[in-house]
Amino acid sequence: MSQRQRTGGQPMIIMGEDSQRVKDEDAQNYNISAARAVAQAVRSTLGPKGMDKMLVDSMGEVTITNDGVTILQKMDIDNPTAEMIVEVAETQEEEAGDGTTTAVATAGELLKNAEDLLEQEIHPTAVIKGFHLASEQARKEVGDIAREVDPSDSDLLQKVAETSMTGKGAELDKEHLAALIVEAVRAVTVEADDGSHVVDLANLKIETQKGRGVSESDLLNGAVVSKDPVHDNMPTEVEGDILLLNEAIEVEETDVDTNVSIDSPDQLQSFLDQEEKQLRDKVDAIIDSGADVVFCQKGIDDLAQHYLAKEGILALRRVKSSDISFLRNVLGGAVVSDLHSLTADDLGYGSISRDEADELFYVEGDDAHGVTLLLRGSTDHVVDELERGVSDALDVVSTTVSDGRVVAGGGAIEVELASRLRDFADSVTGREQLAVEAFADSLELVPRVLAENAGLDSIDTLVDLRAAHESGDQTAGLNVYSGDVEDTYEGGVVEPAHSKEQALSSATEAANLVLKIDDIIAAGDLSTSGGDDEGGAGGMGGMGGMGGAM
Repeated sequence: MSQRQRTGGQPMIIMGEDSQRVKDEDAQNYNISAARAVAQAVRSTLGPKGMDKMLVDSMGEVTITNDGVTILQKMDIDNPTAEMIVEVAETQEEEAGDGTTTAVATAGELLKNAEDLLEQEIHPTAVIKGFHLASEQARKEVGDIAREVDPSDSDLLQKVAETSMTGKGAELDKEHLAALIVEAVRAVTVEADDGSHVVDLANLKIETQKGRGVSESDLLNGAVVSKDPVHDNMPTEVEGDILLLNEAIEVEETDVDTNVSIDSPDQLQSFLDQEEKQLRDKVDAIIDSGADVVFCQKGIDDLAQHYLAKEGILALRRVKSSDISFLRNVLGGAVVSDLHSLTADDLGYGSISRDEADELFYVEGDDAHGVTLLLRGSTDHVVDELERGVSDALDVVSTTVSDGRVVAGGGAIEVELASRLRDFADSVTGREQLAVEAFADSLELVPRVLAENAGLDSIDTLVDLRAAHESGDQTAGLNVYSGDVEDTYEGGVVEPAHSKEQALSSATEAANLVLKIDDIIAAGDLSTSGGDDEGGAGGMGGMGGMGGAM
């Protein structure tokens, strides 16, 4: 629509003919509808009884998951407001590792309740201020409710890991996996000078393998390399000096195209001898350094393979860059880029063994700073979802160790916060009080959705939870398996406090950002991909193309 302004009786065009504009209430309704559509898309995945989503991309690749951030990242979302809500999930994933579905669903519920307030002629700035006050107070209350955790308390950390994996693909053998996760996190945790604990997940690597049961997953003190020896005559069990090489053991090629004119067989032989000498010099440099094993990130010539095998040196080629970096942590030493400068000081030290059944090399260092979590599953889809669940659990346990605080799950913390926020609302003056109460109502979405996804009556469940908390039971939550309200902390449903604080912060900021918009001006179609899809009024077209994605 073109925007015109009359000047001296003549219209003045200030926007192009292809531009689109949505103003005031229409803009607010547009944004809130888009954000709520995103939240609605992931709500059914929340909790132990949550359902999975099957996502098929444009190339036909199938992903089956109930991980909130994975769903939102792989959906074909083509709407600027919806993408803002996706950022909530991504931020939650980066900062806390889990709770993405909770954060997005809460943001959607905040906007739904804000819409009701806007219909009552309450100005958006009052709603925004009320939400901000409620968020600040809620995070303070989380700090008051949370319980301290001893980083050496393996039982509690295992409960945290099991809670994170419940309802995901990793739940198949969650006790076994949780024990491995806790052991892995403790292996890469160091105590800082000030007494705090720092978890360095860079020293922890996840490897996956299909064709075996989940119960056969294992934790290895070192690295795993899924490569074969480059020559059949090479040893497969070695303990000694190890070279990490980022240079090809091949004949060096010129930077420009060249032609070589040969007049006689002697000239050809001389040319071949020079190439062989180049390879021999490189192999001699490796032998002179004392290396017993070579992990090469690039190629190894057939002739060089023969020379290395003849010297009894194990060599693996085209090892992934990430594996080389991790091996450096495990073995020590340096990654060498020039064999001419190679010395014995550049080598690491460790032991290597071969698992012929799995076609893997196990690499262990004397003073290893890295561990590998080897996850096994029956199919590619199982392994992929298992890896996502375990990655979240690793992040959650490491957050718990670093932060040192946990809260009861099963909706217990949300109902308690809602109760305290309603008391806090009495001290808030003006229309902001209604926004604080709306914020409290929004938090109760979590126990309601947990009940819905478990096939329970959400209203009855919420009434029972409120009654339990009003009687002083701060850790009363929903047992989705029995349908009863019980002490979820004692029942082993435990979550990191930092995850809840981050979810509150991310959801509130995203909701307030959306509420602050009263005018949308687009140079073309209101979509982010620049597609040709035509929309309806205001260019919304099924939320700018998002409707088809859901």
